[in-house]
Amino acid sequence: MSGWNGELSKKDLEMVYGQQFSFPHIRVIYPTSPQRPYTPAQGVLQNVWFDRQAVDISASEDVSTIEPMAEELSKLVEKEVSLGIDIKRIVVGGFSMGSSMALQMGYCFRPDVGGIVALSSFLNYGTNVYKVLESRPEAEYPPLFMCHGESDEVVPSAWGENTFAQLQQRGVKGEFHTFPGLNHNLCQREVELLKEWLVNLLPDV
Repeated sequence: MSGWNGELSKKDLEMVYGQQFSFPHIRVIYPTSPQRPYTPAQGVLQNVWFDRQAVDISASEDVSTIEPMAEELSKLVEKEVSLGIDIKRIVVGGFSMGSSMALQMGYCFRPDVGGIVALSSFLNYGTNVYKVLESRPEAEYPPLFMCHGESDEVVPSAWGENTFAQLQQRGVKGEFHTFPGLNHNLCQREVELLKEWLVNLLPDV
C-alpha cells in the first residue's frame, strides 16, 4: 500500500489475524519500498514500489519505475536462493500496490518463483504483463492467490476481478476470493485462506 512499510504491514496482518502469521517451515519477509515522489499524491515523497499517473485501471503504466524495482526485488529472491531456498518454494505477495508489484514479478520478471499472492490489487488494462504472457503462450507460470473486498473504495473489486480474468485467459491458474462488506483492508477469513493456500503450496518437507 502506498505510504506503508514492511513493519506496519506485518503488524496490520497479525492484528487482523489475531495471532502471529508464522509457520514452522516458512520464513515470511516484509520488505519496505523506497521513498520516491508519488504522482497521485501530488509528487509528495512516499514509500511506494513504483509511480503511476493515477490510481485507475485505465491509466498507463510507468514502466520506467517498475523495471528498476523488479531488479531490486529480484536481488531479494536471489539472496534467498543463495541461502539454499528452492526457487519454487519462494512466494512473492503483497497488499494493494505491493501486490501489483508482486503480479509484475510473477508474470513478467520472475515467472520462476513458486507462487504469487495479490490482495486488494489490480493491473492496468494496458499492462506490459499481459503482453509478456501473450508472447509466451506455452510457458508455465506460478499459481495465483487473489482476494478482494467487495466494498473496496480505493481499488474497486471489479478491477481485481478483471485482472484475474485477464490473467486466466493468458494461462495463469489460481483462485480469486471476494469478501462482502470489506473495504480496502484485510479480514480474518482472508488471512486464514491465505495461510491454508501457502501450507498446501509449500508443505513441510
